[in-house]
Amino acid sequence: MYKIVKAEQLSEKNFLMVVEAPWVVRSCQPGQFLIVKIDEQGERIPLTICDYDREAGTVTIVFQTIGASTERMAKLKAGDCFMDVTGPLGRPSDLVEMDPEELKKMNILFVGGGVGAAPVYPQVKWMSEHGFNCEVIIGAKTKELIMLEEEMKKVAVTYIATDDGSYGYHGMIPSLIEYLVNSGKHYDRVVAIGPVIMMKFVCQLTKKLGIPTVVSMNPIMVDGTGMCGACRLMVGGEVKFACVDGPEFDGHLVDFDLAMERQRTYKTEEGRALLRYREGLSYSGKSSGKECGGDK
Repeated sequence: MYKIVKAEQLSEKNFLMVVEAPWVVRSCQPGQFLIVKIDEQGERIPLTICDYDREAGTVTIVFQTIGASTERMAKLKAGDCFMDVTGPLGRPSDLVEMDPEELKKMNILFVGGGVGAAPVYPQVKWMSEHGFNCEVIIGAKTKELIMLEEEMKKVAVTYIATDDGSYGYHGMIPSLIEYLVNSGKHYDRVVAIGPVIMMKFVCQLTKKLGIPTVVSMNPIMVDGTGMCGACRLMVGGEVKFACVDGPEFDGHLVDFDLAMERQRTYKTEEGRALLRYREGLSYSGKSSGKECGGDK
C-alpha cells in the first residue's frame, strides 16, 4: 500500500497529492510518469511525475477529474492509500542526458498549459538545481486554473497567460510566445506540455520561428503499458507509442491532427474495434514488441 501524505484541491477539477513511493523515487527522472491504482476495481491511471523528494521517499502527482476513477481519487484524503503505484515509466527528458557544457549555452522556454504545468515543473526545477537557464510560461483559461505559480517563480522567470485576460498576459500561450520573441527574447528550445490542441499550435508557431520544440504526449495515454493502443501516434511518418517510446517527442514531427482524430475514435468500443481493424499488428505497442515493464 502507498500512503497519501498530502491531498490538496487546486481548483474545481484539479488535485495534488504527495504519495509515499520510495521505489519510484529512488530512480525517477524529470519527464517520466507512474501508474496509480486505487484498489482491485480501480483503473490503472498514468500520471506524469510532478515532483519528488528522494530523502522523504515521496512523489507528487497532479490530476484532473475526467472520469469515474479520477473522481474517486479526488475523494481520497491524507492517510488514505493507493493499492499500487508503478514506476518510473517512460523515457526521461533528454535534457538529463545532454552535455552540461552545451546545456549551459542554451536558453530554454518551458510551456505548461493547464494541468501541463505539473510535468513541466520537475524539469524546470532540475534545470535550476543544475544552474541552467530557462524561462516558463504557465497558461490557463482563467486565473483560477493557474497552478504551481509560486513553485515555478522560485526556480525560473515565469510568465502567466490567461485566455480571458483575468491574470497576466491576455491571450493564449502561442500568442505570448510570439510576443516574447518579438520583444527580443531568444530561445534555443521550447518544451511544451498540455492539451494536444495547445501543443499543436505552439509547434506551428515555433516551426515558423525556427525554434526546436519538444512536446509530451502524456495526455493521450490510457493504460500506460503499450498494451491498449490508445497512445499510438505518428512521429516523422513512423508509428510510436507515447508510453514506451516517449512521452516526449520532437513536436515538429508529431501528426497532431491524426492524434486528435484517433483520440475521438478511441473513446467508443466500436471506434476501438475500427482502429484495430485498420491498424492491424501496429494497433498496440505490445504487438510491436514494445510492451514496457513494471517497477524499476
